[in-house]
Amino acid sequence: MAQTRRREFTSRERILAAMEHREADRVAITESPWPTTVARWRKEGLPEGQTPASHFRLELVRMGPDLSFQLPTQVIEQTDQYVIQKTEHGRVQKSWRHAASTPELMDFPVKSRGDWEGLKPRLQWNESRVKWEQALEANRKARAGGEFIEFSGRVGYQAITTFTPCEVIWVAMAEEPDWVHDMIRTVTDLTLVALEQMLARGFEFDGVMCSDDLGYRNGPFFSTRMFRELVMPHHKRYCDAAHARGLKTHLHSCGNVLPLVPSLIEAGYDALNPLEVKAGMDLIQMKKEFGDRLCLVGGIDARAMADPNPARIEREISLKVPVAKKGGGYIFHSDHSIPDNVSFAQYKRVVELARKYGGYD
Repeated sequence: MAQTRRREFTSRERILAAMEHREADRVAITESPWPTTVARWRKEGLPEGQTPASHFRLELVRMGPDLSFQLPTQVIEQTDQYVIQKTEHGRVQKSWRHAASTPELMDFPVKSRGDWEGLKPRLQWNESRVKWEQALEANRKARAGGEFIEFSGRVGYQAITTFTPCEVIWVAMAEEPDWVHDMIRTVTDLTLVALEQMLARGFEFDGVMCSDDLGYRNGPFFSTRMFRELVMPHHKRYCDAAHARGLKTHLHSCGNVLPLVPSLIEAGYDALNPLEVKAGMDLIQMKKEFGDRLCLVGGIDARAMADPNPARIEREISLKVPVAKKGGGYIFHSDHSIPDNVSFAQYKRVVELARKYGGYD
């Protein structure tokens, strides 16, 4: 007897199925290539007029407001090699022109509680935080195209590292926890008002996203107790607000955050990425321990994508994806983002393998 072929899902249906731990036609595929990677791919075959998302049919659209201090930006120094500039957050940073890497952070506007009190009033809602006409048109286009659309907010520890040095935050977490609460709460308040305003003006979202890098190679930046006392309550507010509106919740957190995962689930997150292999995050282990409560996004070693031996990336995908996809609850992504040592041809092969091993019979 001939087997009935599953219908083709839209990207929105595919990601919703994963978030709800249901099997679709195949796993959804999404990615975040570096700007220098995209520039390389242009030279190697990515057609003009197409983005990696449109060319490879990558899924998940993200859009959000300006949640910065809205300070004037300024180029302080530039050479053929680098640019030093002051950002809208007031941070001074040095970025290399021909390489994608974490910028060198040279100065911050908030180094004391007094600095914070002076700038805090700038984190209030105003209409200029959204380019309404342009953003609404992009939102309508994505909805018409069957895309899963996420609101991009700022909540948690990383939200305040844009304007305060990490070492200042870490000391304050121990000595002035009410100040840390106030900074995170203020940014969270702005994020929630922005979400309400955008929904009221006609935006349609399927989920909310938050980027909060909580770990490094060896584990979280701070204890689980500190996370639960100082950071988690604000994540819970964000997740509760999203769920009250029928929206899924998605957290990006680099590094080894395994000790925090139960707390992230308790806070209300439906999905977690990128499951950084280099930091010891194991996709198969995560599936076994948390796969019934958390949609896993990522966990595919980007170093294998760049390996000149094509067998390495096939082994990576063929061993992990069939386990991770079982019963739904998995979205294909690298374990961080796609660096510029991955060629256009290599990434094309990655997508082919993701579809091959990510299909549901």
